[in-house]
Amino acid sequence: MSFPLLTATAVLPAIGAVATAAVPAAQRTAAKWLALIVSLATLALAITVLVRFDPDGGRYQLTESHAWIADFGVRYELGVDGIAVALIALTALLIPFIILAGWHDADPLETGSKRWRPTQGFFALILGVEAMVIISFEATDVFLFYIFFEAMLIPMYFLIGGFGDRAHEHGEEAASTQRSYAAVKFLLYNLVGGLIMLAAVIGLYVVAGNFSLQEIVQARANGSLHMATNTERWLFLGFFFAFAVKAPLWPLHTWLPNAMQESTAPVAVLITAVVDKVGTFAMLRFCLQLFPEASKWATPAILVLALISIVYGALLAVGQRDIKRLVAYASISHFGFIIMGIFAMTSQGQSGATLYMVNHGISTAALMLVAGFLISRRGSRLIADYGGVQKVAPVLAGTFLVGSLATLSLPGLAPFVSEFLVLVGTFTRYPAIGIIATFGIVLAALYTLVLYQRTMTGPVKQEVSAMPDLRARELVVVAPLIVLLIFLGVYPKPVTDIVNPAVKSTLSDVHKKDPKPEVEAVAK
Repeated sequence: MSFPLLTATAVLPAIGAVATAAVPAAQRTAAKWLALIVSLATLALAITVLVRFDPDGGRYQLTESHAWIADFGVRYELGVDGIAVALIALTALLIPFIILAGWHDADPLETGSKRWRPTQGFFALILGVEAMVIISFEATDVFLFYIFFEAMLIPMYFLIGGFGDRAHEHGEEAASTQRSYAAVKFLLYNLVGGLIMLAAVIGLYVVAGNFSLQEIVQARANGSLHMATNTERWLFLGFFFAFAVKAPLWPLHTWLPNAMQESTAPVAVLITAVVDKVGTFAMLRFCLQLFPEASKWATPAILVLALISIVYGALLAVGQRDIKRLVAYASISHFGFIIMGIFAMTSQGQSGATLYMVNHGISTAALMLVAGFLISRRGSRLIADYGGVQKVAPVLAGTFLVGSLATLSLPGLAPFVSEFLVLVGTFTRYPAIGIIATFGIVLAALYTLVLYQRTMTGPVKQEVSAMPDLRARELVVVAPLIVLLIFLGVYPKPVTDIVNPAVKSTLSDVHKKDPKPEVEAVAK
C-alpha cells in the first residue's frame, strides 16, 4: 500500500492540536514552539502533495478509498485536483505565519476577575481548524466533506469568543459581550446553512444511492443516473445556501464583519483567508459537478448577488471607522469577484476565481497581520486614533502600504492578475455584469488609499509618537507574504498551470465552452 499522503497532511495538524493542548499549563512557550513545528511539518507535507501532483495527469490524484459506513454508502474517499492542491498549499503556508503573528495573543492576562483561556488552547484550536480545512479540500465523499465542513465551526467559535481582540474602546466587559455576540452569530449563521445542506445531502443519497462525488458525476455523464429538474434545483439550492453563508455572499454575509472585528488579527486571517475559502471551493467541486443543469439555471441570480456583494462591500468599506471592519467589508467585495468568476462559466473566469482565492488569502493575510501589529501597539482599532505612523515606524507603514495596494489589485501585485481574469471571463459572456463590477475596483482604490492616508500620513499624533517599528518576529511573518504578492503578480504561471486542467474539467461537467469572439480577427 502506498503512503497515505493526503491523510497524513490532514492528520498531522490534528495530532499536533491534541499534543499542544496536552502541554502542561506552565509550559506555554513549549506549546507555542510545538504548534509552530507541527505547522511547518504540515507545510512540508503540503509541498510534497504539490510536487507529486501532475497537472497533466488524472483529474483526482493521490486518491485514497476505504470502507467506512457501508450500510449507508459512506466511504473514506480522498483525492485532489489542481484547485484543491493550490488551496491546501495556501492553507499550510498561512498557518505558520498565523501562529507566529499570534505568538503573544493568548498569553495570560488578568483583567479584574477575568482571565484569558490557556495559551495551549489557542494554538491547539488553530491546528484543529487547519486539519479540518485540509481534509475538506481533500474529501471526495460528500458525507465526509459535510462532517468536516460543519466540525470546523466549533474550534472557530472558541477562537472568536474566547480569544478575541483586547483592543476595545469600551473596556473588557463590553469587549467580552461583543466577542460572545460575534461568536454566537458566526455559529448560528453557519449552523443554519449546514442544516439546510444536511437535508440536501440526505436528498442526494436518496436519489443517487451513495455519496461518492466521482461515482455520481460518472453516473450522470453516462446516463445511468437521472435527476428530475425540480429535484436537482432543490438539491443545488441546499448545497449552495451553505456555501454562500461560508463564502460569504450578500445577503448572508453579516456575520463576517462582527467576527473579524472581535477576533485577534491572526484569527481574522484564519477566518477570511482560510476557512471562508472552503465555501467558494465547494461551489466549484460540488455545486457545479453534482448539479450542472441547476448551476446554469441559477447563474443569472447568483451573478446579480455577486455583483451586489462587490459594490455593497466596497461601499461599506469606504465608510468604516474600524480598521478590521474595513478589511472585512473589502473581503466581502473580493468574495463577490470570486463567486462571479466561478459562475461566469468561462475558463478565464474560473481560473481567475481560483487564482483569486490564493491571492486574496495572501494579500488579506499581509494587510490584516500588519494591521494587527499596528493595533497591538496603539491599543485601538479606530482609524481616527492614528496619524503620521510612517514617520515613526517606516517599515510598518511600508508593509501596510504594499498590503493595501494588493487589496486594491494594483498591477504588478498578485490580486491584479486574478481580478483581471475574472473580469475578462465575465465580460465575454455577461458584458453588463462585467462593466458594473469594475466600479468595485474604483471603490477599492478609494477605501484602501483613504485608510493609508488617515493612519500613516499627516502629523504624528502624540499617542503614536513612540510607536516601535516592526520587530524581527513580525518581519519574519510579513516579508515572505510581500515577496509572494510581488512574485505571483509578475509570474502567476506556477499557479495557473496547476489549476487550469481542473477548471477545464469543471466546465466540461456543466457542458460549457468559452464563447467565441463576436468579431473575427482581421486577416493580415
